[in-house]
Formats: sequence, structure tokens, C-alpha cells
Amino acid sequence: MHKEIDTLIITPAEMGRIDRAAAASGLWSYGLMERAGQAVAAAALRRFPGALRFAVLCGPGNNGGDGYVAARVLRDAGAEIAVHALGDTASLKGDAATAFANFNGGVAPLADYSPRSGDVVIDALFGAGLARDLPDEVARTIDAVRRTVLPVLAVDLPSGIDGRTGQVRGAAFEAAATVTFMCRKPGHLLLPGRTLAGDVEIFDIGIPARILARHAEHMRVNAPAVWRGALPRQAGAVHKYVRGHLAVFSGPATATGAARLSAAAGLRAGAGLVTLLSPRDALCANAAHLTGVMLKALDGDGDLTALLEDGRLKTFVLGPGFGEAHKARRYVRLLAESGRRLVLDADGISAFRDAPDELFSLFAGAEPRLVLTPHDGEFARLFADLAGDGALSKIERAQKAAARCNGVVVLKGADTVIAAPDGRVLVNENAPPWLATAGSGDVLAGIVGAHLAQGLPAFEAAAGAVWRHGEAGRIAGEGLTAEDLPAAIPPWPTGG
Repeated sequence: MHKEIDTLIITPAEMGRIDRAAAASGLWSYGLMERAGQAVAAAALRRFPGALRFAVLCGPGNNGGDGYVAARVLRDAGAEIAVHALGDTASLKGDAATAFANFNGGVAPLADYSPRSGDVVIDALFGAGLARDLPDEVARTIDAVRRTVLPVLAVDLPSGIDGRTGQVRGAAFEAAATVTFMCRKPGHLLLPGRTLAGDVEIFDIGIPARILARHAEHMRVNAPAVWRGALPRQAGAVHKYVRGHLAVFSGPATATGAARLSAAAGLRAGAGLVTLLSPRDALCANAAHLTGVMLKALDGDGDLTALLEDGRLKTFVLGPGFGEAHKARRYVRLLAESGRRLVLDADGISAFRDAPDELFSLFAGAEPRLVLTPHDGEFARLFADLAGDGALSKIERAQKAAARCNGVVVLKGADTVIAAPDGRVLVNENAPPWLATAGSGDVLAGIVGAHLAQGLPAFEAAAGAVWRHGEAGRIAGEGLTAEDLPAAIPPWPTGG
């Protein structure tokens, strides 16, 4: 397995099964809690050397048990502590009760905690398994800590964040840092949980990788280690057609820029050649801005049918600035029936808002060759029921959508999710906030197209494109415009 702790994402339900399997295998479950609490204490001392007092807030479950261990270790290290508990400590069970007994110190009710200047709050109230709104008592404590502007170190996940969805359950701490164990949970990566968790430290408490692998699904952080094995091999006999021919559909004369961004990105991302398919009334506008990208007139179904006689042209991008819904639907049908690979973005997605099943049927029952790249609004046009289901996480919405359309779904955002029809899913984390600019999605569509043209499977093509797109944003820097991105697309990664 490749760097499991760095890339694996575990849902709270899976983590529960992993904990039980670890105990069943003979591992001492309280020993795991001891290591977790010690890691929290070490992080607190390292990150907050100037703390006047550590206020350890302990919940009624195992997250609270981690807190009692951390409080004992901090006290033994000479730090001043104040421990406050939610609920009756006499009702603690199992390892949490053992941790409380071993702490053997004074504990006050949570309601008695009065934040004071110099405190560092250690939030051990609720971990990633929270699936209900916080009690009012905890919400009041969170508000008091926020008003006093105290730093918070969260245990596993800030209390109030749903570990499955990343959503706030009524109220939530905003942590400076979070210490979690073995692997990240969806709540560490999906918004707003990602923002509220602060810097996330992953600590290996000693659960064997074989147990993680047995109980985890195919959910990872998007990183080169996940898809590097699918990258195209370069050899001495390579020529432009071996590297793939990508075609991008242009919109009308008044809306050509988006398609040119896609085409430029496709060329920079490694396609051997890129052709912009332009309406005749837009030829002059496009020709004035193109150099390395080729230009071909295309005005209707007959022109596209003739073009598809060239078997070397296998990959298309349709949607950026396209505009004409009825024409988009006809073109998609021709591409699907000829077995071509397609990146459908923007106007191409919206063209099927009244007939999503028509789109899905065109690409059913074969190896995935459709990549959809919607933002949330476009996603709702094709998958209204999934978008409206508040019980689903962003990951779950993307997974269900990918299975329904037999394609790869890139559900965009600061926490972009890439999902395959077989259930594999990646969450991206390398995109800087300034990548949210007009035309950025057009560039991403072009990179996906270039990867498909080079022969990558659809899932790996999309995942690699999202990662390179994020790196391009980082390289171009704050204040970038979409026009800056193609030149900043980095080479394929060789490590990491």
C-alpha cells in the first residue's frame, strides 16, 4: 500500500469497524487510547509553548477518554491544567472510564468553564463520529471560547463537525490545529470542516495497515501516488498522434474565449495536437488568437460526421462557451455513438438539464469514457435528487452520480471530489483559493481532455488533471487569471 496514512480517507463508520477489528486481533484497546492522548499532549506542548493553562474539555465517550489521557500527561509534564467534563463522569464506560480513573484529578462540569486569557483549549468533547446537533451546553461553551479568542487544539475533529459530511451540526469549534489518528476522515477534507480543523496532524497509534486495508473503501486524498502508475510511457518512437489528438468545440463568435482556454490547456498538458472546432462565423476571432492550436471549421452534424471518419481523433471537450443546447445534445449523441471519449463541461452539461437520462443512456454499459466536470449548480441540473438530499455528503453525491451516468464525475469546488462508477473516490486538497476565477474550469476541462487523449483511463485522467490544475494555480500565484494557467501547468510529477 502507498503511504496509507497520508492518502487514505476513512469514514467514521469504517473507523469504528477498524477499532473493533484491532481489539479483536489482540491489540490492547486502552493502549491505543494512551498513545492517542499522549500524541495530543505532545502536540499541545509543541504548538503552544506559551500557554498559561490548558483547558481540557472532555466528552462522555472515547474522545473524552483521549482528553483525560492528555490532561494527565500535561499535568505530569508540569503544565497547569483545568479539566471540565460534559455529563456525569460516573457514567463513563470502557477505556474512557479507565482513562478517567488513571487521570485521578479534579474535574469540573463543562458549564463551569470560564475562558480566560492565556488558556489553550483542548477540545476532546466529540470526535469524528458526531452525527447529531451539539447540545446547547456545548454550543454555549464554543461561543464563549470564540468571544475570548482562544486557540483550540481539537482531538480527532473539532466538536460540531460531522465526520462523514464535513458539515456543522449546530455549532462547531474553529481549531488552530487538529490531531487525528491513523487516517483522515471526510470531515477533515470537505468544507466547511476542512477550514475549521486548521492544521491536521495524523498520528499512527499502532493499528496495522492490514486492518486498515480490510475495512476501508477506495477513498483517498488525490495525490500522484494514487494515479502515477497509469501515466503514459514516453519512448523514442513517440510522435504527435501517439500523444493523442484532442478536439475542443468552440462557441459562437461572441463567446470563443472559453474554448480557447481549454484548447491551450490541452496542448500544454501533453496532447500531441489540439484542434479547435469553430463555427465559420467565429473563425476570424479564433484565428487571431491561435498559434500552436489548429483550427477547423465545423457548423453542423454533417461536418462532425465527416470529422469522425478520422479514427485518430478519439477525444473531445464540449461545453466551455458553447451556448447552443440543442446542437450540444446532437453532437454528444454523435460522439457517443462513434465510441469517442468526451469531457462534458459547462454549457454541455446544462444542455441535458431537461433530459439527463438521455445523456446517461448514451454512455451506459461500457468502460467509462465520459467525464463530467460540474460545479454545484451544474450538478443539480443533472442530478437534482442527489443535490437536494441533505443527508448525503459531497463524496456520496459524487459517487452516486458517477454510478448513475457510468462516467467519472469531477464535482468541483475548493474541496473537489473525483468519483468513478466503480465506487473509487478522491478528494483534492492542493488547489489554492485564488484558483476560483472565471475561466479556471475551462482550463481544467482541457487538461482532462489532454489526459484522455494520451490514453489514460477516465478516472486517472480526471484525477491527474485536478491535481495538475491545483499545482498550476499554486505556481501562477495569487492574483492569477485563467489566461495565466496554461503556461503554469507543471510536468507530470516524478515523485510524491
